[in-house]
Parts: sequence; C-alpha cells; structure tokens
Amino acid sequence: MEPQAIRWSLEDLRARKPEALTAMVNDHLPRLLAGALSLGLSRPDAEEVVQETFVAFLGALDRFEGRSSLRTYLFGILYHKASGLRAKARREEGSDDIEAVVSARFDPAGMWTRPPGGPEALALDGEIRRWVEKCSEGLPDAQKTAFFLKEVDGETPEAICNILGVSPTNLRVMLHRARLKLRECLELNWDKSRR
Repeated sequence: MEPQAIRWSLEDLRARKPEALTAMVNDHLPRLLAGALSLGLSRPDAEEVVQETFVAFLGALDRFEGRSSLRTYLFGILYHKASGLRAKARREEGSDDIEAVVSARFDPAGMWTRPPGGPEALALDGEIRRWVEKCSEGLPDAQKTAFFLKEVDGETPEAICNILGVSPTNLRVMLHRARLKLRECLELNWDKSRR
C-alpha cells in the first residue's frame, strides 16, 4: 500500500474529488519531475511531459485497475510521453549537414569509422528490435521501464533508481528478471519465426 493512500484513495480519484486529485499530484509531482529531468529532458520539456502524464492519467483513470502501483503506472506514462517528445524533436530537426555526416562516418585516413552492415544486418536488426518490443509487452511496467531506460536510453543505474524509486539491489533484480523473460520469449518465438 502506498503511504499517500491515507490522504486519498483510488475511489476518490475516480470520483474526481478536487482535494484527492490535488493531493495525488502533490505527492507524485516531485518524483515525476526528477524522473523526467534524469531522462535528459530540459526543465521546460520535463515540466511539459509531467503535465501530459497527469492529463493522460486522468483520461485513463477509469481503466486503471490498480494491478501496479500508481507510481509505476505514472512512470510508465511518463516514459512513453518522453519517448514521444524525443521522436517529435528528431522529426523536427530536419536533415543533417552532409559534410558533418561524412566527417562523422570516416576517419582522417578515409576509412569507415563503423562500416555499414548491409541489407541482411539491417533486416536482422529490425527483426530483433520488433521481437524485443513485442516480447517486452509481457513484462510488468517497472521491469519494462527499467530495461528500456538501461538498455535503450543508456541511463545510469543511479538515475534509473531515482526515476523508479527503487534500491540498486531491487533494480538489479528487476533487470535480471526482465532479461530472463525477454530471452525466454525471444528464444521461443525466434525459432518459430525462422521456420
């Protein structure tokens, strides 16, 4: 049971009681903002993502079943909102300067810094990525968020512990379980897809 359950309940939130909504926001706002900032967002972007997180939560409140803690649920929304903001920013960046692209791909001697993988490698990478995304749907929210923050976003364990509000030991357990479940799912489905 969450400590803030004394001041508000899920029923109060579903009834849209202003004092319950205010208490819930006040309880979760600092941690969500710290989590958004540790995802590398600027202060204004972090505040926007946190605000969108609360708006999305209120829109989905009647569907929230309480199978995970409210904090975990909110962080799952936050992570997806932050990912969406990053994708939008990448789309808006436009095209790269061709000179900068060429300079980044070749060393001073004119050799590839990282040779291209070719169509087979690209296809395999894409297929693996799709399977990882599909298999991750079966993970609990906290494990899924921890895994993607660590393996996709490259966050430090300290930052992930702050975002999720867990101890380093708990984080290691979560990552270990997530990796095991993903490996199990990938091994099972990879063989089937290759036939």
